[in-house]
Amino acid sequence: MAFTSFLGRLLFVSVFVLSAYQEFSEFDVDGGPAAKALGPKFHVFSKHLATHSGFEVPKVEMKYLVMGAIVMKGIGSLLFLAGISLGAYQLLLQQAILTPILYDFYNYDVDKKEFTQLFVKFTQNLALIGALLFFIGMKNSMPRRVLKKKAPKPKTN
Repeated sequence: MAFTSFLGRLLFVSVFVLSAYQEFSEFDVDGGPAAKALGPKFHVFSKHLATHSGFEVPKVEMKYLVMGAIVMKGIGSLLFLAGISLGAYQLLLQQAILTPILYDFYNYDVDKKEFTQLFVKFTQNLALIGALLFFIGMKNSMPRRVLKKKAPKPKTN
């Protein structure tokens, strides 16, 4: 059972590790293609957030956001692979922040090709979020090992 659990975590984490590796290998002075793709989407998201909630998002360079995403995916993947819940929380946070920004299907009409492509990727990321929540729930519902205290031996005089 332990090997099966490890293999499942390894396969699950491979999505994040391969993504982080690709972003890292393409990372340049300006953040690479990931920063170029994230920039306009982040700008639209921050405008939506400002108009609907009144919260102004501070100016951030995209290369730092991409670098943060790479670090979160990398460290979270290693911790998750080791079976540590903190890794699942870290990957969950990364997915919860970036999924609605990257896959902004809500900005397109339903008849557009982009809507379908973004919606499919959005729902795939929701599945990843669901798997992470399942792992956290299972991890928290398992009883912890309690060390039994040895009963004191009766003294014989």
